Amino acid sequence: MTEVTFQTCHFAYICQKSNMPTVKLTTRDFKDKIFDYETEKDWKSKGSLPMIIDFYADWCGPCRMVAPILEELSDEYEGRLLIYKVDTEAEAELAGVFGIQSIPTFLFIPVEGDPMMQPGAFPKHVFKEIIEEQLLA
Repeated sequence: MTEVTFQTCHFAYICQKSNMPTVKLTTRDFKDKIFDYETEKDWKSKGSLPMIIDFYADWCGPCRMVAPILEELSDEYEGRLLIYKVDTEAEAELAGVFGIQSIPTFLFIPVEGDPMMQPGAFPKHVFKEIIEEQLLA
């Protein structure tokens, strides 16, 4: 199995309803829409918008806590950012490729440059800080 390594980003924990839902992502979808780690060596996102990928599980309390925040952000940044969700139990291959050891873990993917991976549940304003400073800047 191929393992993909990314720089970890660190952000301080500085502490509505969604019309644009987050999108569930399968391993095949990831390879087709974002990056095919089996055929490519160097990271290059296939997307035209920045993305956040939420690696989660249905039984995970912190994952359930963050889910409505991601739905709100999906609505607020509609047309400027895509938010995907990967069920780590259903998509074990993809979770393994990214070395997911704790959930939730987020993969922040800018249009240009390397993605950043960060585990943990964040408050909304931390997500917004990452989006504004790292993904849309």
